[in-house]
Amino acid sequence: MKEQQIEDLINRYISVSFSVTKKGENLIKDSIGEEITNDQHYTLRYIHQAKTCTSTELAEVFEVKKSAITAIMNRLTDKELIKRTRDENDRRVIYLTLTEKGEALYKKTEDKICNLVGSILTSFEESEIVAFIETYEKLNSLLKNLKNCNLEE
Repeated sequence: MKEQQIEDLINRYISVSFSVTKKGENLIKDSIGEEITNDQHYTLRYIHQAKTCTSTELAEVFEVKKSAITAIMNRLTDKELIKRTRDENDRRVIYLTLTEKGEALYKKTEDKICNLVGSILTSFEESEIVAFIETYEKLNSLLKNLKNCNLEE
């Protein structure tokens, strides 16, 4: 591939990646409403799927500092969406779980997001969706490996 073709593809990728990310985030925000932020929803989603986790685990999964997770946890606790429970054997460890209110809000917002994404996916053939997701998963894996390589250096 020629250098100019590579540069053009890089520019197309950066442009579309930025646009899709911003538009997607805004559509999700509009869909879930004002009750919680996108980051708070993703946090509720992770806790819902994991059933229980720690702030350290969340910081690792979302690749942010623990202080950022603490801020989100404080807001979610204030809204009575999560519950903090200390480990009986190690009081330093705090487990996070969803409250009934948190489960209900998660379900409500997740349903809205699924409807939004579903309405978009119906514009594509099944083979296109599968190919896109597989390619996106491959990109995710490549980025993860690149990050791990950079951490080891």
